[in-house]
Amino acid sequence: MTSILVSDEALTVRLPLVSRIAGVLGEQVVPRSAITGADVVTDGLAAARGLRAPGLAIPGRREIGTWRGRGARRFVDVRRGQPALRLRLRGQRYDELLIGHDDAAALVAQLAPSTGSPLPQKRSRG
Repeated sequence: MTSILVSDEALTVRLPLVSRIAGVLGEQVVPRSAITGADVVTDGLAAARGLRAPGLAIPGRREIGTWRGRGARRFVDVRRGQPALRLRLRGQRYDELLIGHDDAAALVAQLAPSTGSPLPQKRSRG
């Protein structure tokens, strides 16, 4: 299972070995200052749009890899029936991370700045 660790300085996404191989992806470490927005996507599978390059898709079940479309490059790791955390990034290898997580809402809350003002977010189905 993919793990997401949030610290004061960064967000780290760690993929299991099988996912790293299937998606041709590695661990992602994103400075919190690069996160411009975060939201919960109720259907992460539907939110993975664009062309897969490279990665793996099992239609209707699982998508992992890099998705490209409309001038954006997305790091995707989602499963059917699981909500996802969507992060919009600035100045990073990926413009967006879309990561399936059972408690995506708690992660969005954790990412709110220490000032108490929330990150820009919108609830989305895809």
